[in-house]
Amino acid sequence: MAASRDKYSVLLPTYNERENLPLIVWLLVRSFEQSGNDFEIIVIDDGSPDGTQEVAEQLIRIYGSDKILLRPRAKKLGLGTAYIHGMKHATGNFIIIMDADLSHHPKFIPEFIRTQKEGNFDIVSGTRYKGNGGVHGWDLKRKLISRGANFLTQVLLRPGASDLTGSFRLYRKDVLQKLMEKCVSKGYVFQMEMIVRARQLGFSVGEVPISFVDRVYGESKLGGNEIVSFVKGLLTLFATT
Repeated sequence: MAASRDKYSVLLPTYNERENLPLIVWLLVRSFEQSGNDFEIIVIDDGSPDGTQEVAEQLIRIYGSDKILLRPRAKKLGLGTAYIHGMKHATGNFIIIMDADLSHHPKFIPEFIRTQKEGNFDIVSGTRYKGNGGVHGWDLKRKLISRGANFLTQVLLRPGASDLTGSFRLYRKDVLQKLMEKCVSKGYVFQMEMIVRARQLGFSVGEVPISFVDRVYGESKLGGNEIVSFVKGLLTLFATT
């Protein structure tokens, strides 16, 4: 495939992802090289104590400082601010956000790019709830929580997208910047607010079915506090949108 003039900046927020980072970077590099799209990978590490930053520095030596950028922060400061921090260093006109824990496979990125071009979308969101999308590695309880949260969100907010809480997306850079200025949520609610605000501002959203695989290494960061925060955030969005 011939390379386009577009450039894709992948933002990878990390915290204790030493085992996962080399593999996700290798998969990303392979995917972009095979599709012929220009890219860079920006690792935003929040002071991981497990040596994630040292691994990132090794990856820079392997792949080059033009392809892998390490832009760390001193401590955990939240997902939204990680994206703002990463965007300051991004040179691409498109931004891809995804998890660094192998939950999101880079093999779907060419389809994100193809869908964006075909529909001229401002945002392309990966969805677990359409077509052949799905979730692998979750127990029944977590699947029910996820489905229930998504159903409740659809009923209350009518967002015009099938997967509100997913964090595998492609944005036009200028669109993401405008959305970040509007969003006030933190944690898991942040991803949901991004789509709701996009609808408010008249941005177009395309969707690509994806398979979400539960993290291979390390512990999941979803707990009771996150579920409570999600419900509070959902009700706040319902009251203010």
